[in-house]
Amino acid sequence: MRFVRRPSCTCSCRANTTRPPALWTLGTPTKKQTHKGRFTIAAKHHITIAEIYEAELVDIEKAIAHYEQAADYYKGEESNSSANKCLLKVAAYAAQLEQYQKAIEIYEQVGTNTMDNPLLKYSAKEYFFKAALCHFIVDELNAKLALEKYEEMFPAFTDSRECKLLKKLLEAHEEQNCEAYTEAVKEFDSISRLDQWLTTMLLRIKKSIQGEGDGDLK
Repeated sequence: MRFVRRPSCTCSCRANTTRPPALWTLGTPTKKQTHKGRFTIAAKHHITIAEIYEAELVDIEKAIAHYEQAADYYKGEESNSSANKCLLKVAAYAAQLEQYQKAIEIYEQVGTNTMDNPLLKYSAKEYFFKAALCHFIVDELNAKLALEKYEEMFPAFTDSRECKLLKKLLEAHEEQNCEAYTEAVKEFDSISRLDQWLTTMLLRIKKSIQGEGDGDLK
């Protein structure tokens, strides 16, 4: 009779102590499901893991990685709407981490995918707006060229409040007019309340205006 020596559990037990308890049961089912081709279920597991990294562990880099993996699985099932939701999470966090090119590529990709959809095209202006802000933080000229491209690609963007705000901000930035910049933002905010992400990006742009260092949009 042949005997097979059981592996010691010492290593695995020690390794598990380095992982948060909330994640111990989530990794393995995902692998099993992808092997069986059940990508949608696997994607949901990656989203759950990403949310734990977001809320409990505040490890944004790992959250991004799991949202990207979830998006890939959804794409494999042609669940484009679900994939886009994951990608938009990635873009928002990438911009916060100053990975602007990555954020721009995602916002442009999702905006392009939604602008011809009658049910989703209203959201396209938001994605092009966010992409333009990321361009703006990097370089004013890039933002101008991007804005022209978005208007050409998606004519409805031209009449949007987001596009009009961008043009005012570009003009104020070119003139190094901090007051005009702040006034344009306040006017926009009075109708469409700025969320934390937009506030952060707009402040980063404002700080590039000469002499501006108070870090406030009011």
